[in-house]
Amino acid sequence: MAISDIREYAHLTGEDVEALSDALNRIRCDVVTSLGGRDAAYIRRVIACQRVLDAAARLVIYGSRSATGWILGTAALAVAKSVENMELGHNISHGQWDWMNDPEIHSRNWEWDMAGLSSQWRYSHNYRHHVFSNVVGMDEDLGYGVLRVTRDQPWKPHHLLQPLRNLLLAATFEWGIALHGLHSEHARTNTDGEKSAHTRALIGKIVRQAGKDYLFFPALSGRRWRRTLKANLAANLLRNVWAYVVIFCGHFPDGAEKFTATELENESQAEWYLRQMLGAANFRAGPVLAFLSGNLCYQIEHHLFPDLPSNRYAQIAPQVRALCDSYDLPYTTGSLARQYLLTLRTIHKLAFPDRFLAATPDDAPETASELKFLRTPLREHDRTGPASRYGLRTALQALAASRRTR
Repeated sequence: MAISDIREYAHLTGEDVEALSDALNRIRCDVVTSLGGRDAAYIRRVIACQRVLDAAARLVIYGSRSATGWILGTAALAVAKSVENMELGHNISHGQWDWMNDPEIHSRNWEWDMAGLSSQWRYSHNYRHHVFSNVVGMDEDLGYGVLRVTRDQPWKPHHLLQPLRNLLLAATFEWGIALHGLHSEHARTNTDGEKSAHTRALIGKIVRQAGKDYLFFPALSGRRWRRTLKANLAANLLRNVWAYVVIFCGHFPDGAEKFTATELENESQAEWYLRQMLGAANFRAGPVLAFLSGNLCYQIEHHLFPDLPSNRYAQIAPQVRALCDSYDLPYTTGSLARQYLLTLRTIHKLAFPDRFLAATPDDAPETASELKFLRTPLREHDRTGPASRYGLRTALQALAASRRTR
């Protein structure tokens, strides 16, 4: 589904799209002009609390003599690592706090507590993913090169293994992100020397990270080093799985549209906004769950405004949703469990060739085709017969024409 198709056939005129963009720009401007001491205090408080939790968890792991104490300490360490990864590492690396001019809390200087290099990830994520969000062949986060998550990706025999690959990716998510960032750097370099430099930089980060988690802290525990090593392994596994779930629920459940490169032709800033709204998905969360997800339960708002501080997403989410309602656009959201189960369904379905799938690309539940924008259902033969793109557009043109005459 092209952005121009949405604008032309789903009741949005060019003026509508520009007006929507103006409204979103006003939301952004309101937040930017109101940033100040409370926001700075928030991020500094999060950093301090995360570090205290990390230290306390390690003390509990070392000092406790029971299995219950080890489990509590390991769980606390996993939470500390998750907060550092998403609410701190991810959001700071987006430049959300650069306005503070604090060298410690700046996107160029922050190095997160994961195997990958922040500098390599910033290119693959901030540029390749956010600028070309959900564009097949350009957004390298679309399935991370190992999963087929849209029928626009051609099926290959190795996709039969993607349910297993999905489990492996969840367990090793930080390592997948590290290799993903390195691949993006290699793709944009011109010489073997530059590629080697990027590889050496990543190896150096991996050595430091693995040395900290699996050598330094266990060595500090003396004879109890096995206990600490197991706790670090378990905490990293839990953090990896949690980060994977949060990210996948924001991009691959039903309703998160995928695009092809043709949709980028002559794309305006207003149409870019529209593509971000249609290509992301939220999940419902209270304050605690939102914080633990790095406020990435507001993935739609994050994709619209990736450099706005994450603590403001809850504030602007009702405004974004109201705009979607005003312009009759979808605001894809649901419970965390529902969004993840829908994502799993897509991953398992698309492991098979299209010929084994019952629904067409236009009416499959894991897609957001033009049908999603219809206020009234198509005639029965239109819904059950061959759902050609021509047939859908004809129906939508007729619907748009009827609205213009009201």
